[in-house]
Amino acid sequence: MASSNITVSTLTLTMAELGPLNPLPVVGSELEEPYSVGEGVPEELQAATRYGVVPNVYPYLMQDGYSRAAAPRELTAVVLENSKLKATVLPSMGGRIWELFDKATGKQLLHTHAAPQIANIALRKAWFAGGLEWNIGTRGHSPTSCDPLHTAIVHTSDGKHILRMWEYERLREVVFQVDIWLPADSEVLLAAVRIRNPNDHDVPVYWWSNAAIPETDRTRVIAPAEEAFSADYATDITRVTPTNHEGYDGTWLVNSPHAADFFFDIDPSERRWVVAADDDGDGLAMLSTDLLRGKKLFVWGQGAGGKRWQEWLSPGAGPYAEIQAGLARTQFEHLAMPAGSQWCWVEAYGNGSLDPGISHGTDWQAAVAHAGERLETLMPREELESLLPAAIRDADVPPSTMVRIGSGWGALERARRRRAGRSWVAESGTPFVLESLTEEQEPWLGLLKGQAFDGAPSFVAGADWEGLLAGQESPEAHYHLATMRHARQDLEGATEEYRRVLESNGARPATIALARRGLALVLLAAGSEQEGLAELRTAVRRNPSNTWLLTEAATLAVRHGDPAMALELTGSAPTEGTAVGRLMFLKATALARSGRAAEAAAILRAGVEIPDLREGEDAIAALWEEVCAGEPVPAAYQFGMH
Repeated sequence: MASSNITVSTLTLTMAELGPLNPLPVVGSELEEPYSVGEGVPEELQAATRYGVVPNVYPYLMQDGYSRAAAPRELTAVVLENSKLKATVLPSMGGRIWELFDKATGKQLLHTHAAPQIANIALRKAWFAGGLEWNIGTRGHSPTSCDPLHTAIVHTSDGKHILRMWEYERLREVVFQVDIWLPADSEVLLAAVRIRNPNDHDVPVYWWSNAAIPETDRTRVIAPAEEAFSADYATDITRVTPTNHEGYDGTWLVNSPHAADFFFDIDPSERRWVVAADDDGDGLAMLSTDLLRGKKLFVWGQGAGGKRWQEWLSPGAGPYAEIQAGLARTQFEHLAMPAGSQWCWVEAYGNGSLDPGISHGTDWQAAVAHAGERLETLMPREELESLLPAAIRDADVPPSTMVRIGSGWGALERARRRRAGRSWVAESGTPFVLESLTEEQEPWLGLLKGQAFDGAPSFVAGADWEGLLAGQESPEAHYHLATMRHARQDLEGATEEYRRVLESNGARPATIALARRGLALVLLAAGSEQEGLAELRTAVRRNPSNTWLLTEAATLAVRHGDPAMALELTGSAPTEGTAVGRLMFLKATALARSGRAAEAAAILRAGVEIPDLREGEDAIAALWEEVCAGEPVPAAYQFGMH
């Protein structure tokens, strides 16, 4: 099957720089599940929601050094094009398919724009709206959302030209790859995904391919199911009928009054697909082989908060929704991937080209039947399934041309496993080259070689690393050992190591400050609020130039009822940089908690913008209602999801 041409080019987007990584290790219980399970949810699904839950994304560091100051950036772009479609992929931004252009209609099938705004939506915060992304790890947008992936062009013996992207996922310790190709004259873009578990134990796995689609007044989303599992940022996960949900038909994007998820409960015997159709019947169709079971619709909703989020994420680009495909029925579940196994599937993307007279009619079953027939013409089920064996074989074909190098974590993991005599993946199709190693990995590589460990700007996890660090005597080794134990919620073990740092001679001031910060978090988690806040105050005094530490300390001071401490800290805060908006808001909150509402109101009226405002965070509006009672909340502060 001959393929279209692949060309490597550049694409200029107006967006902020990612900025520096947050150096504070993510060690607390940050990923608490916001939903509980309600009526109509099967027991096996409930059990799957309890399996594989992690407290945090350690050893990853947070990506929150960005601002909202956008400027033109030139990004590597790989273009796959034939007579029907043109796809543009961004390897340096998580491997996202940024554009899928249908030549027959002249329409972009994906929500895409020239000025994406980085915002706090992903597991590591940094994320941007638009295109089609790959999510792995745990519930949320992937740790690799804004990271460069290893990328190459692969030529197979049967004439395919494949764009391959791959990376080592550190949370689950698996390797994933995405092979994308566009056959000549094909109406669909094809993607084969492979996940490999090199471990000698089962691994909880999560995967969702997430496509942003343009939202119009007449866009409808269809999938072969009568019912769905739904959640909406305020209620339990429940079984619902999307076409008759809370008095409206939720399959029409503009009908939902608030943000909502609909995970279509597709019968295992049915083909897996979901399609969006605009007023002309055009829109993205997502089809997959049977392993990729889940299909989802997400809408921001028509409320003020949903509209504000859309403008926050895609300034001037118009509204959008998302259709998604995943391994499980919902995004609240993980699946157990057996030791040493690999999972593979194929996805297809193209224009559904439905008849709007049927797809937009009142008969849901007729709309589903029509869409199923149309998609069977677009890409027959048997034909898509027949592509899987070749895709599995092609996955190990060596790259012909490297486009860019990803992180050095895969190369380090290979070295760790070889030293321990443990299995690893075959790298013929996905090489983790030594050139990928940087200063992030070098101290850990040295530790594997028996060198003395004197600190690292990065973090690692696992019993092997803990064993190696336990044989070291430097304060930095004890600090990193403390963070590993803390991250897996061994608070007693973490406390012991943090105190060893504080009692040692020769520890760097920055290391002492971070150890005090870690000890403070342990104390706060144990309910010792005064002791914990005292440790935080001392930590900031030890390292006053660490804005991340100062911001965290002020946040925790407000949260644990010490507004005076928050005012003290924000009083010496920097007046420039990406943290200024967050610090000004913290100051306003602390003023309000100190009975100084008028001063807090003055700050809000002057304008506060928080670049890393978290999805679902409605604290600015809540503070406005408190200190500016009776005055309407400005539209710029309305971020409520429900």
